[in-house]
Amino acid sequence: MKKNITIIDYGSGNILSAKQSFARVINKENIDADVCVSGNLETIKNSTHIVLPGQGAFETCINGLKQIPGMIDELNNFAFVKKKPFFGICVGMQLLANNSLENGDHRGLGWIDGTIEKLPSEKLKMPHMGWNSIRLLNKNLKINPKETDYYFVHSYYFNCKNKDNIMAETNYGINFPSIVNKENIYGLQFHPEKSSDQGLDIIKNFIKL
Repeated sequence: MKKNITIIDYGSGNILSAKQSFARVINKENIDADVCVSGNLETIKNSTHIVLPGQGAFETCINGLKQIPGMIDELNNFAFVKKKPFFGICVGMQLLANNSLENGDHRGLGWIDGTIEKLPSEKLKMPHMGWNSIRLLNKNLKINPKETDYYFVHSYYFNCKNKDNIMAETNYGINFPSIVNKENIYGLQFHPEKSSDQGLDIIKNFIKL
């Protein structure tokens, strides 16, 4: 069956590089799939895979979703009723939490229990930006990441309430979740589209879900 992958367009920026990476994997691996960028609800309904990117402040991103009528309901339907593969990247991962303490207290999607909190900044540069390694806590994860370096840009982290949702962690002052997962829902704190071949491998495995 042909895969229809939609990267959600809700004004978060930096969507083009994600689309290009997905298209590159599709072409290289000769996968029967299309990828598009859209904020159209009908397009989302007809998708087999959804990617939620994110860049900037949590509040701006969640408000961007709210400003599209019916968007959050449709995403809930996609992830929880249809149980299709869902992929959150960076702030797109953080939006899965119950709330964020970035510049106030803002409610998230509430799909994975936890709070977005600021990384400890003593003696460390903020944001945490550049290449850093991940340590897998669940080596049976279906997106099959390698224990190697990936590209991060963030100052806040996902403090998961249920440790079973933490699939990999990274150290920057503290050990924080770099991959979270709940059934068909995946979240990456790093940017796979900026993480060389190892990032493209994760994208490939997500498309094949």
